[in-house]
Amino acid sequence: MSSIIEQAAQRLEQLRQAGVVIPEPAPRIALEADAPVDAGAGLPHSDPVPASHPGPAFVEPFESKAPPQPQSRQVEIDLVMLGRAGIVTPTSPRSHTADQYRVIKRPLIANAMGKGAATVAHGNLIMVTSALPGEGKSFTSVNLAMSIAAELDHTVMLVDADVARPSILRMLGLQPGPGLLDLLEGKADMASVLLRTNVDKLTILPSGSPHPRATELLASDAMRNLLADMATRYPDRIILFDSPPLLLTTESRVLASHMGQVVVVVHAGRTLQGTVKQALAAIEACPLKLMILNKAHSGASGDYGSGYGYGYGYGYGYGYGYGYGAAQAGTAAPESDGGAVGAEPPR
Repeated sequence: MSSIIEQAAQRLEQLRQAGVVIPEPAPRIALEADAPVDAGAGLPHSDPVPASHPGPAFVEPFESKAPPQPQSRQVEIDLVMLGRAGIVTPTSPRSHTADQYRVIKRPLIANAMGKGAATVAHGNLIMVTSALPGEGKSFTSVNLAMSIAAELDHTVMLVDADVARPSILRMLGLQPGPGLLDLLEGKADMASVLLRTNVDKLTILPSGSPHPRATELLASDAMRNLLADMATRYPDRIILFDSPPLLLTTESRVLASHMGQVVVVVHAGRTLQGTVKQALAAIEACPLKLMILNKAHSGASGDYGSGYGYGYGYGYGYGYGYGYGAAQAGTAAPESDGGAVGAEPPR
């Protein structure tokens, strides 16, 4: 082999000396074993990649999947327990209490849907409050929510806005959890804190985690934006806010500035007229106010009734009793829950 190579080299040298031009060999293309090269270098984009070059690996097409949306938590309310406490429920038989709440809710619904005597902005935002504790505001809030939930054309959200002393979940036998204040802090979204109940068309928004600056949160732009969204998202929804007493905290006054309607519960025979006037003056800016006279004594029979009246702008309405009896056959009407619009125990 070596002699043949030597002979070939000698022959080439003889040809060069004789003046014969010998062409130079083509440059050797580096292979992957020698050095890494760009397989497409120097090739037109239209030329196929050499078969020796490994093609791109086949990749499965990526299918974008949206993350699952959080679902509201389902809770079970003990309706039998509520019925025994004097609260209207879907399973309760027809009663004087239920009839009175039908009367009370009707103008509220009309105003909420823009069909009342006066058109108000955000009429479906309704705050239930009182001048002092123990007048029956939370009891009224729950009963109104239950009564409105029985409507065929409307849904209701009950918000526990008494952030200093929340009581709605306790009254309904439910465990506390995140809610309104967590929404305002940006720590939660509505779907994760809203509670769906076994009462058709009724949802509950708890007050949420206690916060030292609750008043500032209720007065913030976040609260204003939240209420605007709640008021307009579902046209058939009525939102009830159980708020603190007007004369004890500032939260209720701040909240009232965002409401379309305010319901003031007054304990008949106990709350002084001057106290009621002072409470109404605190919510003077609210365009529409409804007063419920709770535990109104209707006559010598011992029956209890309720009264209501409207106040537009500044002023107050006078309640009048219409004397539905609260006591069932064979039962008494105790001070804690007797009466068509019964008063909750003082707290």
